[in-house]
Amino acid sequence: MSTEALRIVWIYPDLLSTYGDRGNMLILARRAAERGIPAETYEVRSDQSMPHTADIYLIGGGEDGPQALAAQRLIADGGLHQAVAQGAAVLSICAGYQLLGHSFFAKGAKCAGLGLLDITSDRGETRAVGELRGEIDPRLGLPALTGFENHGGRTHLGAHAAPLARVTGGIGNDGQTEGAWAGKILGTYSHGPALARNPAIADLLLRWATGADRLAPLDDTWADRLRSERLAAATPA
Repeated sequence: MSTEALRIVWIYPDLLSTYGDRGNMLILARRAAERGIPAETYEVRSDQSMPHTADIYLIGGGEDGPQALAAQRLIADGGLHQAVAQGAAVLSICAGYQLLGHSFFAKGAKCAGLGLLDITSDRGETRAVGELRGEIDPRLGLPALTGFENHGGRTHLGAHAAPLARVTGGIGNDGQTEGAWAGKILGTYSHGPALARNPAIADLLLRWATGADRLAPLDDTWADRLRSERLAAATPA
């Protein structure tokens, strides 16, 4: 494996950072370090240029105004588009997930997204709040998804995006599917932070970024306990 450091970018923490989303960056760096993979983390604010040569990009959740502003600045900057074109991996959460699509609604107005995922988002009749769980697309080879959702949007997938999971508890995109993925881009409504509850997703991102077929196993005793508790909490009575 290359000794070159893995570069992990947290996108616009000044605009999009709710429900512990910063933890996703910390977890990725820690799981890399525990395997002897050198990793560097970068927090890129909305007034800074987006580097286009990193390996993994993380974008979190936020309120309508910051979400719309983030989309505008990312479109104008172009760095994330260039990084994706070069093969970077992306994990997007909630508002960050919606803005990767073609369009979304913020404060009642339709906003242009980045078009990196073939999805569109609009407003649901009710707000989705609570525990979320689902069976992840078997092609990804991952265990069940667990998270906490808090969003008013509903997301619709186009032909070029696949559901990240089939909902077994909670709402997700529409009560049937949750999140989306295409290539090395993952989107989900799962907070918690997502990678604390789903370390296998962290390892998938690390494998994509390093080109490794498999990674050395880690002791996930505590993560497994958390997962078991939260998955049970999202199981219908």
